[in-house]
Amino acid sequence: MEKSSEKGNGVAAATTRSPMALMGSSRSENEEEVNTSMRTAETMLRLVPMALGVAALVVMLKDSQSNDFGSVSYSDLGAFRYLVHANGICAGYSLLSAIVAFMPRPSTMPRAWTFFLLDQILTYIILGAAAVSTEVLYLANKGDSAITWSAACGSFSGFCHKATTSVIITFITVFCYVVLSLVSSYRLFTKFDAPVKCTSKTIETTVFHG
Repeated sequence: MEKSSEKGNGVAAATTRSPMALMGSSRSENEEEVNTSMRTAETMLRLVPMALGVAALVVMLKDSQSNDFGSVSYSDLGAFRYLVHANGICAGYSLLSAIVAFMPRPSTMPRAWTFFLLDQILTYIILGAAAVSTEVLYLANKGDSAITWSAACGSFSGFCHKATTSVIITFITVFCYVVLSLVSSYRLFTKFDAPVKCTSKTIETTVFHG
């Protein structure tokens, strides 16, 4: 009798869990799995531009050539120095942002706005570095007859090839940052409203009693 009563109590306890409670627990588990997958994907996406930035930086740092016509190095051109600094900054930011994105913390408005603003700023920084370096490479390959600037890549082809490789890698980094900017902006504006300064106005009404 005791065993049957215990069995009956177990069945009763099991039946007390409503289908809504079971659906809610399964839904929370699914949401947690989705959040984990999204967090992992974002972390990997942020690590890719770090690797690309380091690669572009190393290639440009080793870019120098000496021959009978003289010697040239990346440090002789301000655009290439800017490219090195921009890639270094973006690589460091990518590593830090990947670490923060991987942490299982709830998404808050300050955190979402911070990611959005920094992704936008870094995108413009690396885009500017790639654009300026591309202009310098164009002049080095084609020259400029208006200012009697002859093409230098004919004499320093190895230097130009390495610089071109670094610039191409930098443009791939720009594409990654554009994707990151879209992701951070989508996450921000789908979960939170834009901060709007509300002004309260007092409306006075006159009530007439008959």
